[in-house]
Amino acid sequence: MDAFVTRKRRRIEETASAVNDKLEKVDTARVGEDADSTDTKVAILASLFPNLESGFLLDLLMSVDGSVEESIEILKPSQAIHSARKRSAPSIGIQASLISFQHKEESVKPSYANLAPLTRRGTTLHLYSPEDIAAHTPCSIVHNFLPAPEANELLKGLLAEATTFGRQTFKMFDNVVQSPHSACFYVESVEEQQKQKTEYLYNGSFLEDIRQLTPQMKSVSSRVQPVVNKEIANRIKNHYPDGKKLHYQSPEPWIPNAAFVNCYNGGAESVGYHCDQLTYLGPRAVIGSLSLGVAREFRVRKIVARDDDGEEKGNKISERADAEGQIAIHLPHNSLLVMHAEMQEEFKHSIHPAAAIDPHPIAGSKRINVTYRYYRESFHPRYTPRCRCGVATVLRCVQRRKENRGRYMWMCHTGLTPGNEGCSFFQWAEFDENGNPPWAIRKRSPRATETLE
Repeated sequence: MDAFVTRKRRRIEETASAVNDKLEKVDTARVGEDADSTDTKVAILASLFPNLESGFLLDLLMSVDGSVEESIEILKPSQAIHSARKRSAPSIGIQASLISFQHKEESVKPSYANLAPLTRRGTTLHLYSPEDIAAHTPCSIVHNFLPAPEANELLKGLLAEATTFGRQTFKMFDNVVQSPHSACFYVESVEEQQKQKTEYLYNGSFLEDIRQLTPQMKSVSSRVQPVVNKEIANRIKNHYPDGKKLHYQSPEPWIPNAAFVNCYNGGAESVGYHCDQLTYLGPRAVIGSLSLGVAREFRVRKIVARDDDGEEKGNKISERADAEGQIAIHLPHNSLLVMHAEMQEEFKHSIHPAAAIDPHPIAGSKRINVTYRYYRESFHPRYTPRCRCGVATVLRCVQRRKENRGRYMWMCHTGLTPGNEGCSFFQWAEFDENGNPPWAIRKRSPRATETLE
């Protein structure tokens, strides 16, 4: 087993001059842009830099459009030998950050807005380091979020809760389907518990099993809040244009007052690509997701708008397919993933089925996922438009049509409930710069608000 998780330190006799000798022997015709397959290019780099993982070399090749020569220039011998000398033996093999291999002149400021996308059609880009995840996805991650004993106790408590979780059924394309994993919804108080059972709709119907946050979940919630707000501020400062929040993003502090808890029992249990419902969160919502138990892949895929005339050809189709390539973020036990304000409108996400998993010492093959959310009072169903069925509507965002991409709409969703047909109600949604709906703007009294800009 140790052979898979450790690697021996390279002998110091492998000096910079030895690597330079190898470089001189590389036939320049063999490293041409189109001369070899990707596997061959990775093999060439691996022979020159055997201390680096093949997965990292593949990621690096993709970042420079398959150029072996440019990859060699980035992985200069002095850098490779220096890192080899510093590594202790034995050491756990960890993916190096792609950001650390950017040219120095490109990384004067921690802003990644101009980084070229690394995704490619038909391949999955695997990311592990917080730097790479923040740079190439709409997420940020905090590893070892809780003290280990506290994370383990929370996991044990939620595993006990999960034995009574249910699976939601809903209608999809005229077929009644069941959720591929079990889940339950938690709120802060008895009063809110009653409101959720009688006033809030999900997939066109009421949830029956609404529970109060456990004492452990409440304690963790108070820790999640400041960390997520810090991550939001960092995202705005370092990733968004001109260091300003996104249009429709709320400037108010994020307050976790509800949580969906999901249980994935074994590698076969998963959830397909989707966007989380914005109806009670409002536009540009942020979600804090705590993973406990067995590690799983969280996959992200960008949604690229199509031309409205449907006449995309050649390079446009290829570029769009590359941009929509999937990225896998690996979520180990006790990691907090923050899905930022661009996530739900511009990306879809999933939990990918796992053919094989490494059992967790406490959870075995189970993964528990706590997704903390901020339910905004201004989006309570008593305020939102009602469809012709007489029920509050669902908020959706246009994602694929270029003409209206980024616009929001209120729609009937009672048709998602088995046995109901629903109606064709549709109404464009309007918000101010901070994502407030018209009724909230009219009610709000003038006052100073704390902003995250």
